[in-house]
Amino acid sequence: MTRLAFRTATTTTLRGFVNQTRRYLLPCVLPLALIVPLQSTAAYPEKPIRLVVPFPPGGGTDDLARVIAASLSAQMKQQIVLDGRPGAGGAIAAQAVATAPTDGYTLFFATTGTLAINQHLYSKLSYDPFKDFTPIGTLASSANVLVVRPSLPVKSIAELIALAKAKPGQLTYGSGGVGASSHLAVALFETMTGTQFLHIPYKGANQTTIDILAGRLDMMIQSYLVHVEFVKQGKVRALGLSGLNTAPQFPGVPTISSAGVPGYDVSVWFALLGPAGLPGDIVNKISADAAIVLRQPKLIESLSVMGAEPFFKTPEEFSRYMRSESTKWADIVHKSGAKLD
Repeated sequence: MTRLAFRTATTTTLRGFVNQTRRYLLPCVLPLALIVPLQSTAAYPEKPIRLVVPFPPGGGTDDLARVIAASLSAQMKQQIVLDGRPGAGGAIAAQAVATAPTDGYTLFFATTGTLAINQHLYSKLSYDPFKDFTPIGTLASSANVLVVRPSLPVKSIAELIALAKAKPGQLTYGSGGVGASSHLAVALFETMTGTQFLHIPYKGANQTTIDILAGRLDMMIQSYLVHVEFVKQGKVRALGLSGLNTAPQFPGVPTISSAGVPGYDVSVWFALLGPAGLPGDIVNKISADAAIVLRQPKLIESLSVMGAEPFFKTPEEFSRYMRSESTKWADIVHKSGAKLD
């Protein structure tokens, strides 16, 4: 046999062997390729999850995050550790999550402010709510309550409006800072009622609560989570609820809308996100577990005590909702004139 003939025969034999091997191995390889993603979902979570919260411990958002995290931890059979990163309107916490690995072990307990308000307040926001995160779902919502110091001579929304018009710019209210929901809620109230209050911005919501309890502030609109017990104890007087529904925690307290400001509606929602590019199987796993715990009577009761209620949306629903909320708050921010750099 010539060298050329031998080389040709050898090449033909090798090609036949390779083709034969492919026919036998491909049916085995393909199922393995399909199994790999499923194995990653089944294994997650294999270690504690870090839940980044944009407000300090002791506040309403932190308390709510702890309650939900405890239930979700039990459902996922893995520890969830809260990591408080207050400051810069939530930007510090947002950055910590946006730059985290996309492995599902760093999640963001975000609020209306961090996702729907800040981009309209800051000319140079350090994160993009729509590009830097993967929406997982909403978890809970809480309306606000308008409270006044007990010594203020008003017992209804109508009386508060009348007093404010009689003393324009003299009645004080506190907020967690310029552009905080507690600021914008009053700004919207002013716009819709033709009143003017004196805004006292603080570096956080905790100090505003201390000062209204001490009688140093006349009024404020703040989360249910903060004032449920104070209203019961008579330390502040509740005049109206900022949502469109009344609440069992505040018997006899009407909505602001029904009490003389038709259409007034300001609610706060809380949501879960991961860094951009979070794998879909992990997103769906967390979303499914959240849906389960938010139906549990024990958690529902715990949220109710804090003035909140379950508010679940799937990743797709949440993505659409976040954009619609951004549009809504853009208008409110514009009317308030608030701007931060």
